[in-house]
Amino acid sequence: MPTDPELRIDADFHLPQAEMDALLSYLDDYWRLQLVDRELSSAPFRLSSYPPNSPLTRNPAYEGVGVSEALDRFGTTVAVASMLHGGVALHNPDMRAVLLSAVNDYVAKVWLDTEPRLRGSIYVSGEDPAASVAEIERLAGDRRFVQVLMLAMQPVHHGNRFYWPIYEACERHGLALAIHAGGLYRLPPNVSGWPSYQFEDYVMQSMVFENILTGLIGEGVFHQFPDLKVVFLESGFAWLPTTLWRNDKTWRGVRQEVPWLDRKPSEIMAGRVFLALQPVDPDPEALAQTLKHIGGTEMLLYSTDFPHRQFSGPDPLPSGLPEESRPGILAGNALKAYPRLRADPALRRAVESLEEAK
Repeated sequence: MPTDPELRIDADFHLPQAEMDALLSYLDDYWRLQLVDRELSSAPFRLSSYPPNSPLTRNPAYEGVGVSEALDRFGTTVAVASMLHGGVALHNPDMRAVLLSAVNDYVAKVWLDTEPRLRGSIYVSGEDPAASVAEIERLAGDRRFVQVLMLAMQPVHHGNRFYWPIYEACERHGLALAIHAGGLYRLPPNVSGWPSYQFEDYVMQSMVFENILTGLIGEGVFHQFPDLKVVFLESGFAWLPTTLWRNDKTWRGVRQEVPWLDRKPSEIMAGRVFLALQPVDPDPEALAQTLKHIGGTEMLLYSTDFPHRQFSGPDPLPSGLPEESRPGILAGNALKAYPRLRADPALRRAVESLEEAK
């Protein structure tokens, strides 16, 4: 357990998935009857990208550890929490929308109302921008929600204008756009077809994030939405050096095609894109090389990825991080990534200290 009194903002903290029976009270009579009559109320609705008993999903060290105890164990000041419910993968757009609303309401009532250290994610489906915007508008008045949450593997890639209404709503309400590993599996996670094993799928997630980053930059998302902040969750970042290099190199030769890229892609994403720390290479030398090639630690957000199994030992911070980077990784970068956290009463003193240090 960390013993330091430093401010810690956890950018990737998972709440236990609500059982369908627990969501029934958040549905109206029609949809409650639909789920009960179809016997869907007893279905697990778990995303297959996170099998509950997989070694990567389930850390034995957290057996029996509740949410509040985990926050205590890590010395967390504030945790940005998410609930990756499988209802997001339903093909029925109406049922999907009401289930995601029920999940968001459940998170607010059961978790945000009872644990003051938690902040929420507005969970939406990228397949239905209109319903997603409606959900953002419905919940935007609750300042405890600090981000809009989408999955990484979508049928349309994230830079496409199909999603721009969602991004506009995020920017307008000061909500970060969070993209988390996992997917709907409408399409293979790679261009070569379907893999056979979870091992392949998990490794391919980093390639998905490379594509997402290139799409967001190349299709002008950051030009169109200059105040939008994007957070990659459970993406890793060891892939970032080669992606930045290739984006910058290619831009030099084809920039007349994309006039909205008025400077190097690596400069455009600076201060706009942030990545959760976990999973991270535990080797200090490898980590140092990665940080050298991405230009430092300004885009990294402290995260535990609780209750997933991403690190060994009691502290999620790996060895080898520059000591001067600790305040930024633990909290300062998150205050830049999440506009709503900067105005959060619980963090106001920290924000003032950050401003004084400039």
